[in-house]
Amino acid sequence: MIFSPSQQFVFFAIPKTGTHAIREVFRPHLGTEDWEQQLRYGQQLSPLPEIAAINHGHVAYRQLARVIPEETLAQYFTFAFVRHPFDRFVSVCAFLARTDPSYQDDPTAWMKRALTRAPFRKRVLVATQSDLLTCEHSGSIKLDFVGRYESLQSDCDHICQTLSLPAVPLSRKNSSKHRQHHEVLDDELRETLTEMYADDFETFSYDP
Repeated sequence: MIFSPSQQFVFFAIPKTGTHAIREVFRPHLGTEDWEQQLRYGQQLSPLPEIAAINHGHVAYRQLARVIPEETLAQYFTFAFVRHPFDRFVSVCAFLARTDPSYQDDPTAWMKRALTRAPFRKRVLVATQSDLLTCEHSGSIKLDFVGRYESLQSDCDHICQTLSLPAVPLSRKNSSKHRQHHEVLDDELRETLTEMYADDFETFSYDP
């Protein structure tokens, strides 16, 4: 997450949607009153104790709205990026299993085993994207702009233009090397993930 009073924006970082590349675009423009929360490259925690206690950079809209009134958030340009649920899930698994040889041996079997474990399913990396962006009171998404990983550069350029900031080419940060989802998801997994991420497919108009 990035919270920027100086530039009047809030960036909600959804796991495995190019968030660290996006951070690099906006970080040079942050002022002394701005803050960022992320723990992947070094450690940056929010000055707000309630947010710092979350202890990762994927702060949900509802979590921030409990600390900063929605009336205040409405004055900021709020944005996030989402990704096709199948593609994102495979990327998450490849990232989590990056030191586990059994994933490379049989990624399909690894993902099926992972989904049987409650701690895995509760991880923020596995959470639905809509859950991370939904307003607690209205049940809707109130962000000003939701970009797509599939059009990351052009959507990031649009945000820069909206904020009157220079657009720059995105770098590749924290990317996971993995096969395409159609190569590793069998019918059983696709059915499971379609049900698991039903809200994402509907909310963001992705086709399972």
